Amino acid sequence: MNSIFNDPGFWHRLQFGFTIVYHYLFPQLTMGLAWFLVYWKWRALRTGDKKYNQAVRFWAKIFGLNFALGVVTGIPMEFQFGTNWADFSKYAGGVIGQTLAMEGMFAFFLESAFVGALIWGEKRLGPRGHFAAAIAVALGSWISGYFILVTNAFMQHPVGYQIEANGSLGISRMSAYLLNPWAFVQFAHNQLAALVTGSFVVAAIGAFYALRGVHSVQAKLYLRAGTFVGLIASLLVAFPTGDAQAKMVGNHQPVTLAAMEGKFVGGPMAPVALIGQPNVAAQRLDNPIEVPGALSFLAYGHFGSFVHGLNDFPKDQWPDNLELLYYSFHIMITLGTLFIVLMGFATLQNLRGRLESSRLLLWVLLLAFPYPYIANTLGWMTAELGRQPWLIYGLFHTRDGYSKVVSNGDAIFTLIGFTGLYFVLGLLFLGLTGREIGKGPEDQATAVVDQREAVLA
Repeated sequence: MNSIFNDPGFWHRLQFGFTIVYHYLFPQLTMGLAWFLVYWKWRALRTGDKKYNQAVRFWAKIFGLNFALGVVTGIPMEFQFGTNWADFSKYAGGVIGQTLAMEGMFAFFLESAFVGALIWGEKRLGPRGHFAAAIAVALGSWISGYFILVTNAFMQHPVGYQIEANGSLGISRMSAYLLNPWAFVQFAHNQLAALVTGSFVVAAIGAFYALRGVHSVQAKLYLRAGTFVGLIASLLVAFPTGDAQAKMVGNHQPVTLAAMEGKFVGGPMAPVALIGQPNVAAQRLDNPIEVPGALSFLAYGHFGSFVHGLNDFPKDQWPDNLELLYYSFHIMITLGTLFIVLMGFATLQNLRGRLESSRLLLWVLLLAFPYPYIANTLGWMTAELGRQPWLIYGLFHTRDGYSKVVSNGDAIFTLIGFTGLYFVLGLLFLGLTGREIGKGPEDQATAVVDQREAVLA
């Protein structure tokens, strides 16, 4: 029986997709929290106000838990390149291996070396040393993200490579590879999206404490910082970074752009579908509500620009799951719009002095924190599903990349193992994080005692 479930490539993709989606739940929060810690530590140095140091101590623990789970869940993916994607590694390892190694040597070690100092080293380092540790952790997390995104950008838009004598890829110009224009746009878009996640989590904890009537000073600090940064980051995710990403896709992956919008017939004044259901069999979008010319403008900067449809390309170049790609993209866009509305209203209420007293809004902020995780996941699904059927766009097909010696049964067995292991890790993470949130930031009295102990030491 010919079925997708009999295709080994499906199981290898599903396994890697599951492990990387689960893994990225943690780095997006560490990258989103890092600059909050830097800002609060800077404010503590400038003002001497203990509430900022309290915030750093509390959120450094949350950061550390996420960092630890990110490390644990990230290690298996490195091995999967060899076990499940050996043919891809053989073909492209000479290129992507460079930035993966750089990420470990230059960025991960920087972040991991200072995260312990950030959590436990405040007294020994002193205020300025602790501030430097916060900066080092933030830089390490974001530099790590850049190297990973350079790797992915090469898979989306390969530059700076050469074909070696054995048919594999090598680097012809390291500068072109590291300064891939796709990587710059993707990095800006991705990191701001991580900042949205961090902002929503910070605001949610502030709302939680405000609703319970505890830690009022910290609750106010988290709410105000989270909602304001969340508004700015949500706007920047949409424009200019999201706009630049759309133009990059339109210029370099036009078939992907057509699939994202469920557009089968090309033409000028191409619309953006606000709603609609892709009907692949009939090659149309059912029940569409569209904005005329919007797609032409978003992709190429002019309302009259011609946008190619899927029918302008051979079917073997179409992304292999058009429906999932379409819905991933559109739900992501919808959530991003709602983020702007929610954080805009919360910021307005803050300016009016009503944020902490608006219980309905506090409940919305509390319950909204999972949605940036969903939006980030959908964004990555859009990028990866849109690149199909290629592992490296235009150079290497996905069907040629998986390990042929690993059977369906082997892939399913390890997928089941990962599912069970990650379920246990998830419970452990939720338990430890819930305990820290339940304890809350230290009291002012405790902070004063700590400061006196530091002086005496």
